[in-house]
Amino acid sequence: MTDLLNRYWQKRDFEATPEPRGKVSRSGKALSFVVQKHAARSLHYDFRLELDGTLKSWAVPKGPSLDPNDKRMAVHVEDHPLSYGSFEGVIPPGQYGAGTVIVWDRGTWEPVGDPREGYRQGKLKFELHGDKLQGGWALVRMHGRRDERQEPWLLIKERDEHARPAAQYNVVDERPDSVLGQAQAARPAKRSSSRGAARKTGGAVELPAGAKPAELPLAFAPQLATLVDRAPPGDDWIYEIKFDGYRLLARLDGDDVRLFTRNGNDWTARLKSLAAAVKAIGLPSGWYDGEIVVPGKDGAPDFNALQNAFDSSRTENIRYYLFDVPYCDGHDLREVPLVQRRAVLARLMQATHDDRIRYSEDFVAKPDEILQNACRMRLEGVIGKRRDSLYVSRRSPQWIKLKCTHRQEFVVVGYTDPEGSRVGIGSLLLAIHDQDGKLRYAGKVGSGFDTRTLAALEKKLKALAVATSPLAEKVREARGHWVQPRLVAEVSFSEWTPDGRIRHSIFHGLRDDKPASVITKETPAPAKAVAGSSPRTSAGKKSTREPPDDLPPLPKDLRITHPERVIDQSTGLTKQDLVNHYLRVARRMLPHLQKRPVALVRAPSGIGAQLFFQKHAETLKIPELKRLDPALDPGHPPLIEIDSFTALIGAAQMNVVEFHTWNAKTSAIEKPDRMTFDLDPGEGVEWSAMQEAAVLMRTLLDEIGLKAFLKTSGGKGLHVVVPLAPREDWDTVKDFSQAVVQHLAATVPSRFVAKSGAKNRVGRIFVDYLRNGRGATTACAFSARARPGLGVSIPVAWDELPDLTSGAHWTIVNAHERLDTGDDPWADYAKTRQTLTKAMKAIGFQK
Repeated sequence: MTDLLNRYWQKRDFEATPEPRGKVSRSGKALSFVVQKHAARSLHYDFRLELDGTLKSWAVPKGPSLDPNDKRMAVHVEDHPLSYGSFEGVIPPGQYGAGTVIVWDRGTWEPVGDPREGYRQGKLKFELHGDKLQGGWALVRMHGRRDERQEPWLLIKERDEHARPAAQYNVVDERPDSVLGQAQAARPAKRSSSRGAARKTGGAVELPAGAKPAELPLAFAPQLATLVDRAPPGDDWIYEIKFDGYRLLARLDGDDVRLFTRNGNDWTARLKSLAAAVKAIGLPSGWYDGEIVVPGKDGAPDFNALQNAFDSSRTENIRYYLFDVPYCDGHDLREVPLVQRRAVLARLMQATHDDRIRYSEDFVAKPDEILQNACRMRLEGVIGKRRDSLYVSRRSPQWIKLKCTHRQEFVVVGYTDPEGSRVGIGSLLLAIHDQDGKLRYAGKVGSGFDTRTLAALEKKLKALAVATSPLAEKVREARGHWVQPRLVAEVSFSEWTPDGRIRHSIFHGLRDDKPASVITKETPAPAKAVAGSSPRTSAGKKSTREPPDDLPPLPKDLRITHPERVIDQSTGLTKQDLVNHYLRVARRMLPHLQKRPVALVRAPSGIGAQLFFQKHAETLKIPELKRLDPALDPGHPPLIEIDSFTALIGAAQMNVVEFHTWNAKTSAIEKPDRMTFDLDPGEGVEWSAMQEAAVLMRTLLDEIGLKAFLKTSGGKGLHVVVPLAPREDWDTVKDFSQAVVQHLAATVPSRFVAKSGAKNRVGRIFVDYLRNGRGATTACAFSARARPGLGVSIPVAWDELPDLTSGAHWTIVNAHERLDTGDDPWADYAKTRQTLTKAMKAIGFQK
């Protein structure tokens, strides 16, 4: 058994590396797993499973993917000791695997079947219970290569509730940091003193009051900007030039200088002269954020020139513009307002004399003027940042980008032959991923190439040639030679056509700092979305938006994990904000949930990613979740009910955004006790028309003797709810509601339609009666909705209808204002006793 670690020991000098020597250990009852992010010569992820006293290990170049369609290459490497599972540190130059290591994920794993037999046979199936990776997985050895010392395997996600399409959610990009929180202070064995280290201990750097003493993290992810359609109003923004280059983060720790891309790739070796220049200017230890560019003939940054510099390995002309300093001189500055962080950086840069490393100035002028001047100078655009915003390692509405032209990345899926005197290739065939992760054709780009670029592209494309199209569907105008969808092209263009093609496109270069799997269509957010977002979003693991004092405490033994995680990119609202909402409304919401089957809409990766609709217990692990009698839904796992405060908040902790309930109670499941009409506007319907439609709906119900109650949907529409005595069966109630809607549509055909489908209701309103079938559900009162803005379904009085501004009049941000009035517009709801008998006669309905 001791032989298992021989290769591990032989590869390392434990006098020089901080890695643990370790030994073969006895495994416990629970088997551990760890995934370590390793920024070595090339960034990769080390996937390790505990088995027989060691960590069986695979190097995964692209990292794990939650998409079952992604079969990630996993190279089998030497076993590691169990003690390696908690290792974070810097492996010094000259040592095997030199680079930075962090614990990206860890937890326990459960084998499916005999793990030793699966390992021997090359088909190992298992369940992961980690912070980032859960559910079913498989490691499969590729055939015909068993004689190699480093066997190629594939790491594959199983299809289950934890799977996500790669185009919607890339777990390694969205969650790049260590799960250990603060990185351990592991250091190379031998270090020399430096000017930066002296400043750290001597306190020579003047830092603002909000700076907190902290260890320097081994890895760090940058803050990203949100694309907007125009500048938001107000003077609480500063603006900088949007550089046409690569994002680059510099980590300075004494004499050690390392340069990382936005995705964590270590580019120090590719930028040796720049790393030396950064070291020479004597900045204190810290993380520095900036952009590298190469100036073109007119002095403006030239992306193609930057790409050519890397291709030729002549990077001396690269300039590094620094614009932020999230860590400095032994302190965490992420919760220091932006203007104060930049003031620190500006002071530090005043003493520098290397023209290659510059401070990115901001401009005092109207944003429209800045953008116009930037476009006139043929720059890419401008970046806006809230003055008092904190630094967060994700895309944030506190930083915005305004572009001079349409410009984004595309996946290269093929190319055409050259025509005339051109050599190499004609045009590149481009695609983007849709919401389901499928590649959709987006058009061609045939301009912006020089002779050198054409030759280089031809060589790369022919090496990736495939016989069949990688597109999800056959496209008539897409003809040429197909390639594996690995290359990413930066392209500017004039507009998108209605059929999803780009026009007047210009090629700017290939990007190798972004994986092709994450490329989707960029859609600008409305300026009002970022104008109303809070600038005080927490930078660290703990959210600054903790439950206010007037909220009930969390249930005992319940902890909110990752409260800072943004669940709505359009507003920056976090998981903590959602939990706070349900803490506020719990007392009013529970009566609408209790004694009814409920369906849950979960958004584990935020509302912009894949959502999961669950109405059966299955694998849900929510505390006090009530499992109903299986007889209520024969042939399926038990239906579920939320009937307690703990279950409600526990569901929010499990990323449940929406709660939908049946129209019947569990005590009489076959007899609905309410009827719901969902007013769903078609394209082009104004809100005033929705208000009038609700009044017409109420008038019709009044005429046939039915009292109705109103609530917002939290989305685009309104809900009209009719309480009933539980006498009729499901078919009767559904058929009657359909008859009501058909009568309404026949009476006012210019306003209403009785058929579903977007084409049928253009300019009209579909009154959805399908909510009244057995098993159908409607958003519960006080439930949030998984839509931009996180609107909330709120009961209202009919006389409040004229004052409503939309179906999402209230959101999780302001819903408490409605509750604070103390009014209950549905106070008479429970007292209302009515049947359908008279109403059926009024419209001539027969069972």
